[in-house]
Amino acid sequence: MNIRALAAKAIFDVLERGVSLSVALPAQQQLLRDGKDKALLAEICYGVMRQLPQLDKLVSGYMQKPLKGKQRVIHQLLLVGVYQLYFTRVPAHAAISETAEGCRALKFENLVKVVNGVLRNIQRQVPPLDESNDTLKYNFPGWIIRRLKDAYPETWEDIIEASHQRPPMWLRNNRRHQSRDAYLQALADAEISAVAGQGEDAICLEFATDVARLPHFADGASSVQDGAAQWAASLLAPQNGELVLDACAAPGGKSCHLLELADIELVAVDFDEKRLERVSQNLERLKLNAKVIHGDAGDIGSWWQGDKFDRILLDAPCSATGVIRRHPDIKWLRQNNDIAELAKLQQQILDNCWQWLKPGGTLLYATCSILPEENREQIKAFLERTADATLEALPNQANNNDIGWQILPGQDDMDGFYYARLKKALV
Repeated sequence: MNIRALAAKAIFDVLERGVSLSVALPAQQQLLRDGKDKALLAEICYGVMRQLPQLDKLVSGYMQKPLKGKQRVIHQLLLVGVYQLYFTRVPAHAAISETAEGCRALKFENLVKVVNGVLRNIQRQVPPLDESNDTLKYNFPGWIIRRLKDAYPETWEDIIEASHQRPPMWLRNNRRHQSRDAYLQALADAEISAVAGQGEDAICLEFATDVARLPHFADGASSVQDGAAQWAASLLAPQNGELVLDACAAPGGKSCHLLELADIELVAVDFDEKRLERVSQNLERLKLNAKVIHGDAGDIGSWWQGDKFDRILLDAPCSATGVIRRHPDIKWLRQNNDIAELAKLQQQILDNCWQWLKPGGTLLYATCSILPEENREQIKAFLERTADATLEALPNQANNNDIGWQILPGQDDMDGFYYARLKKALV
């Protein structure tokens, strides 16, 4: 299998078909056996997504006419070739020859000379990457840049820079198996360098590693979960004997963490039936039990006739602008008009979940977004229309007057995330 051809296919699926890279990349990786080949494939795909505008502008400038239709995959192949020339240690001759072979592997023999010619011209001339506008300079869509400038006028460039960085690998220690200190020692014994994070169960690895190397991972000793996402269960703070709803549960990391923290009756629901399979898989590995339901968190009454919930975790569908460093394809899959639609959906789910929360109960609203429309403005509007709701200050907030806690990408090496904890009046 030609790695460059596989990369071009994955990138084509993202850019031309709207498939997320987290789906498109594994589909191509499964065709490879060697771990190093899989890693190189991932490096190329993620790299192209991070630098897309500059790469696309450069390639287009060296083409006599644009490639269309099925030939667009060769345009993606050229992006792969140029990325290697500018951003990897792959020798130029190897990058060009392997990319040309990728053209043959994709069954476009008639375009091999075109691929060779474009890449060799770029190699000889080494033109600087274009930075003539914000999209090219920052490799971010203009609409996200504009929103970040409005929301974070003093730090928007820092946010973009952090969103380009490669994220660290975070683990969540399973306290039902061992203490965090004991697991840190087990990692050290396995020659895996790691440090404790701010969360009680959080561990950050110095270098990412295959989960097969992690001590007792298959037995449920730990899970892979970003440090920011781990705050969800801690801030909801479930207590033994409570009935808890994880309203948008897939892929199940937060559900499992809740069950690790307390002996609760957990209902895990998600609208995406395929992603819900991951919830069951995670529960099985960790030997935990929950009622897993395929349903709409915006219409709980259609699938739940039981008691109201003591606590609800609502990790709402969002733009995912806080996790771009982990999923750079988000920049090109999301559109500006998606934000208003997402905010409307978040409002619907939040209002419905509130109706199913017991008096005196707690709801934790969370997103992996950094856009105010989905976060503090969403919660502010909810508080204005909901008489029996009060906002609780979180211990992590820099200012108690803030509406919730906004974590920005790279803050304490975490993803971008937002939390707001709401308390329902007793009467």
